[in-house]
Amino acid sequence: GRRTARSAPTIATIRATTFQPPMSQIALLLPTGNILLDLDAGSKSRLFDAVGALFEANHGLSRQVVVNSLQAREKLGSTGLGQGIAIPHGRIRGLREAQGAFIRLKSPIPFDAPDGKPVAQVFILLVPEQATEQHLQLLSELAQMFSEARFRDSLAGPTDAAGLRALFERWLEWAPRGVAACSSRPRSSSTTSQGRRTRSLRHLP
Repeated sequence: GRRTARSAPTIATIRATTFQPPMSQIALLLPTGNILLDLDAGSKSRLFDAVGALFEANHGLSRQVVVNSLQAREKLGSTGLGQGIAIPHGRIRGLREAQGAFIRLKSPIPFDAPDGKPVAQVFILLVPEQATEQHLQLLSELAQMFSEARFRDSLAGPTDAAGLRALFERWLEWAPRGVAACSSRPRSSSTTSQGRRTRSLRHLP
């Protein structure tokens, strides 16, 4: 039979298939149902109560267990990073895989952050009781993510959860060169770069 000539791929097709940024690890554990926008919390304790209620409603976790885990971690030192960002995190007995939530507060609340600034953007990370190197990598990626001023500023824009989650999916597009490759693949705990990143984080209790 007669051979049919194949059309050459267009530049747009090549870009879509070859250069599409990898999905960040954080976006994979952040469903839109775990995003709350303009929450009126007023205090850290009320924030944690809202977080406990969210994970209880969406994932069947005990509200009080979540609250107790986050509060226990805070007693070791504030999880505020500075620049209006906090990453409360804790271990949950019986949890099978890491889960995340993001809350944009209506008004900033005191968080004992290193720079003294109140917090308006909060990412909550819950991990299984037996935390692994992967969980430290998640914390490391969160720290990298929120160290980018353009990313932090962009989080104030979306008016719905889907729009905000899309920013977490795409953050690697404007991350510094080399971060995208590191954030989208497992990292060795023996690398010095991983050590520098995790050394600045307060480890899981």
